[in-house]
Amino acid sequence: MCSDNKPGTAIPTVFIDNPRTRVTEWRFKQKGDNTGWHRHEYDYVVVPLFDGFLEIDLPDGTRTKAEMKNGVPYFRETGVEHDVLNGNDFECAFVEVEFLK
Repeated sequence: MCSDNKPGTAIPTVFIDNPRTRVTEWRFKQKGDNTGWHRHEYDYVVVPLFDGFLEIDLPDGTRTKAEMKNGVPYFRETGVEHDVLNGNDFECAFVEVEFLK
């Protein structure tokens, strides 16, 4: 994920960062913690580490709710712009895999 000017409250931990791939865990300690606004510069896969919901703020001012299933990945292409928030009353996390090449 590329970060914008204002950082979010979610905690990123980078596990792998090489010329081909970046793997980051994003941990949201409480409801409302967020990644901060960002635009993805690379295609990526997200693997949720919980069952629950993420709330997604979009540039047009709307907020969507996305259901997550533990271990069930999803793919997104370059250019996605959003802020991701914990929509649960518990700590949650996901692993993000970015394809740098």
